[in-house]
This record gives sequence, structure tokens and C-alpha cells, in this order.
Amino acid sequence: MYEYMKMPNRIISTERLGLRHWLESDIVPLAQMNSDKQVMQYFPNTLSFDESVEMLNRINNHFNGNSFGLYAVELKSTNEFIGFTGFSIPGFETDFTPCIEIGWRFRKEVLGNGYATEAARACLQYGFETLKFDTILSFTAVPNKPSEKLMKRIGMQYLGRFEHPKIEKDHPLCEHVLYQSTREDYSKA
Repeated sequence: MYEYMKMPNRIISTERLGLRHWLESDIVPLAQMNSDKQVMQYFPNTLSFDESVEMLNRINNHFNGNSFGLYAVELKSTNEFIGFTGFSIPGFETDFTPCIEIGWRFRKEVLGNGYATEAARACLQYGFETLKFDTILSFTAVPNKPSEKLMKRIGMQYLGRFEHPKIEKDHPLCEHVLYQSTREDYSKA
């Protein structure tokens, strides 16, 4: 269903999207996306340009230390950066960590076109079939209904709620929902 490594820089290719390693040219649109209040409404704050550069450095360091990471997502028709989707190892301790998390973020201009779902499904397939993950988790702040709906659309199962240890307990985004997909469940779908 999905093609892998058809383009030198693309890790995953879907009908409309290329998921690839990051390019230097991605930093400006990444920073614009991270500074957008609408895109970042379910995060404690927006990110400055310098914070986006630091984020991209962490993403690249994650790739260097692992065989996976958060992939830049581009439209195949234009090669335009539209967001990211992929895997990370959360940097906090709770009863379900360490774990592999799937996450995503897209520019507001492209929302509503099914790109996030297409990219996340392709990542799940890649995670289970190529990277051989046994379990993939996803979580978001309780108010973030669009991301929770995406978790359901890609077949993830609700596990419960937890308080994010890096967000103050009285913050409205502290409580998170937790979803899971397993290789066994994926192979049955």
C-alpha cells in the first residue's frame, strides 16, 4: 500500500505525501507553524524561531541515535513542507514510558485534507512492518479533540488518561488521553 525509499530522501511515500528527513529549507516553515497560535493551541505555548531550531536539532539527534524519528511531510505534487509525522521516545517518566510515540503537527492551511490521517497510517504501517515495533502509543491534551479523533481514525485503542508530568497540574492542558496500537492488532486489521 505504501512505498518506501523510492526517492533518495523519502523514507515513506503515500499517494499524495512524501515523509522524509529534514532539509535546511524546512526550518522557516517549521518555525512559522510552531509560532502559529491556532496550530499550537493544544500546547502550553508557541515556539520562537530559536526554539524551533532547537526542536529540529533534537529531532535530528533523535534520528542519529535511533533508526526513526519525526519525519518532515511534503506534498509530492509541489515538494512543499506541510508538517511532520513520525515517532519519538518521550523524554519524561510515567507508568507507560519508555515507549514509542507517534505524533504529528501540520500547518493550518492544509488541515481538513486528510493529510494527517494519510501520513499517520503510513507511519503506523512503517513502524510495525519495517521498524518492527510491538507497540506504538499516542497521547494529547484532553481538549485536543482533533488529534484524539485522528488516533481513533487510524485504529488506535483508548487506554485512559494521565497527567503530563511536564505540565503544571493546574494547567488546562495537563490531563492527557492515551491511545495504543499493537503490531498484533495492526496485523488483524
